[in-house]
Amino acid sequence: MAENTIRILVADDHTLLRQALCDLLAAEPDFDVVAQASTGTETCRLAGQYRPDVVILDIEMAENHPATTVGAILCELPDARIIVLSMDDSQRLVRELLSLGVHGYLHKSVSRETLVSAIRQREAGGRRTVTVSVSATSLEPLAGDGSEPNGGLTLREVDVLTLAGKALSNRQIAIRLGIAEGTVKRHLRNVFEKLGAVSRMDAVNKAVARSLLSAPGASDDTVPPRC
Repeated sequence: MAENTIRILVADDHTLLRQALCDLLAAEPDFDVVAQASTGTETCRLAGQYRPDVVILDIEMAENHPATTVGAILCELPDARIIVLSMDDSQRLVRELLSLGVHGYLHKSVSRETLVSAIRQREAGGRRTVTVSVSATSLEPLAGDGSEPNGGLTLREVDVLTLAGKALSNRQIAIRLGIAEGTVKRHLRNVFEKLGAVSRMDAVNKAVARSLLSAPGASDDTVPPRC
């Protein structure tokens, strides 16, 4: 193996997407995909076992709290570069994980060139270099007063809460929105924290009272998937 080969661990719970990503990375002459993981627990275990240079991390997996997983990896491998590759690019989460030490936060719509460049990015002058490529709606709050759209709720959180208010289960919400069930749970936890709610209906009622959400039954229950 060449001395400058970059050893990579890929963590994503979607098998086909994970394998496609591994195939894409394996085509690069200086990349070596040493392990694949599908849960947060497995990611931490394999990171310790294979000690990769770079971890490509999808945060929407089972057995995974993003901050805990990132912290565990960096505790074991302080020199590892963690690059988050996710559909969730809410400014709150981007800020939190960058503050914990991730080296990149990329939306899954990024080009191959952007991802490859982020993986190859080296430290400059002893300082941590960071690559961020997220949606415009995520960047707007970061450049403004620090608030999020919709009075503190992200667009995806509004989607999830809207469907929760119509008595859909977490699984049904996940299917309707095309996301993982664990992601639905995480969005609901964030909503409860932001609104000071203790239950789904309490969160819905508080959101309606603050005009963040239409009252259940006030409109059609179709919520389109967001990319």
